[in-house]
Amino acid sequence: MRFASNQNIMSSRSVFIFVAIFFGGLALAQQQVPGRQLPVRQVILLRNARVIDGTGAPPQEHVSLLLRNGKIEQIGGPELKTPAGAQIRDLTGKTVMPGIISAHSHLGLLVNDAESSAMGYTRENVMEQLKQFERYGVTTILSLGLNRDLVFVLRDEQQAGRLAGATIFTAGRGIGVPDGAPPLLAAADQVYRPVNEKEARHDVDEMAAHRVDIVKIWVDKLHGKVPEMTPQIYKAVIDEAHKRHVRVAAHEYALEDAKQLVSDGVDVLAHSVRDQVVDDAFVKMMKLHHTWYVPTFTVDESAYVYAQRPEFMQTTFFQQAAGPQLMAKFNASGYADKINQDPQTAQHQKDFANDQQNLKKLFDAGVSVGFGTDSGALPGRIPGFAEHHELALMVQAGLTPMQAITAATGENAKLLHAQDRGTIAAGKRADLLVLDADPLVDIGNTQKIFAVYHDGHSIVGLPGHSK
Repeated sequence: MRFASNQNIMSSRSVFIFVAIFFGGLALAQQQVPGRQLPVRQVILLRNARVIDGTGAPPQEHVSLLLRNGKIEQIGGPELKTPAGAQIRDLTGKTVMPGIISAHSHLGLLVNDAESSAMGYTRENVMEQLKQFERYGVTTILSLGLNRDLVFVLRDEQQAGRLAGATIFTAGRGIGVPDGAPPLLAAADQVYRPVNEKEARHDVDEMAAHRVDIVKIWVDKLHGKVPEMTPQIYKAVIDEAHKRHVRVAAHEYALEDAKQLVSDGVDVLAHSVRDQVVDDAFVKMMKLHHTWYVPTFTVDESAYVYAQRPEFMQTTFFQQAAGPQLMAKFNASGYADKINQDPQTAQHQKDFANDQQNLKKLFDAGVSVGFGTDSGALPGRIPGFAEHHELALMVQAGLTPMQAITAATGENAKLLHAQDRGTIAAGKRADLLVLDADPLVDIGNTQKIFAVYHDGHSIVGLPGHSK
């Protein structure tokens, strides 16, 4: 009897421990992920919004959106019933659009958004940058090269629901050139620099084993200052990547290189052609090969625009993204004179003018146009802010606000092969940017952020909002 009694005691203790662990784990699961509001999976009904759905279709008025378990469960009008316990948000006068997707950004290359550093690719720094993107309504980014293998760990943690910040798509390290591009400060384990085709193929195989979303190559001699990747190397990369069912994106600058890359099967041109205005032959090649074109106006404009002290630099939206260290650089005595006297400034301005003409020509011809900024690559290419400003620069180039927004949402989802996001439809991810004013009237209204939902989570710490 005494033995049986001990058994019962042990059994009771086991049950108690199990229950404690179970409910303790449940409590931990319900704890707040930094940057996101509790409860994690609350049912939310958004009522009476104007909706820009990311497909290019005309906006819809008086729309209700039911969000549950990170998805858009239902879309309807005022008649949509409110589920028991749902949080209701009246969005009268507000505009809802899909969360912005950047198909060209970088992580871990900057410290405090102000200094380039080969030591910046740490968990803490990368997470701060992902959260900044997210706060600014950039809910998905493609980190297009120069990643340490830490990026795969963070991606897997995100997919398990344990990590906040913009959703990571990644090109892993990417493939550069010995003593050549990319010229950015980075650790040795952030980029491959093969010397022959065999090494190049091996590097592609390593990245494919990590399940990269795309392979990045750099084909640019930087105005004749460095050796350029040879066609033999990048042809081997493209061939090997395609054998592994992975696409290839190219950093390029010159029209001649862009033509050869398209002819050899590259899938994405990750920058504007900037050395000259593109010709009709190039336009035809892009359409024939169904190659994506990602203009990155931020690359050239950010090299000189801050010396001109544009009005946007006085806004909270800009200053919170830039941060105090970068603002101190911009405000330093002599900064403007240094930029204006730099001989490279005139080249950047010329390149930017070519950027603008080329986007309009390619877009009007029906080339597939995506959206990216190169944010995070160098100081001044500011995560979060750059994406909103890039939309304005696309409109400046001649696109309509609707065309620019569609490129940054629905079209970019196609570019990433990410069918679960980019548009507002039942079953899609609840990645939403809620605005106080209509961006179709003024594209600058994307900066008037009322709310951000990412995977159904309401994001806190929005720019211009009290924290």
